[in-house]
Amino acid sequence: MVVREILLLGNENLYKISQEIAQDERDKAKQIVEDLHDTMMDFRKKYGFGRAIAAPQINELFRIIYMNINELPMVFINPRLEFIDDERFEIWDDCMSLPGLEVRLYRYKKCKIYYKDLEWKDCVLEVAGDLSELIQHEYDHLDGILTVQRAIDNKSFRVNKDKAGCF
Repeated sequence: MVVREILLLGNENLYKISQEIAQDERDKAKQIVEDLHDTMMDFRKKYGFGRAIAAPQINELFRIIYMNINELPMVFINPRLEFIDDERFEIWDDCMSLPGLEVRLYRYKKCKIYYKDLEWKDCVLEVAGDLSELIQHEYDHLDGILTVQRAIDNKSFRVNKDKAGCF
């Protein structure tokens, strides 16, 4: 088990665009996925939340997302996001890289994600609602975008003491 440090708001690497990982780097991709799993499960055990994590959050600048909801892990390698329509909804978003900070923003209600799995098979997943928001959030990490950059306005921030761990 390898628990990696989660980069926090202000770390310059969180703002960098990640690169695709090549098929001949599958062993590296698998190791990154294992580290993402271990790191997220450790975070979830400590703080009680965490559904997904992107490789840049553990300082791996590759286009990999790990999601684990109800013990059903999913891996998205070199994903590409497509929005199905223009319908959006407002949410309060949180992030493991901003523990305790929530940001009010808009996300698309539906999206489709094209990706490779760990066996390098082409996959497509269409999602709506909470899962759509979650995938958009993690996908933003791959492009060096943090939730604070998507805030509706300068009053769209709040601290959730239950998720802060340091208050």
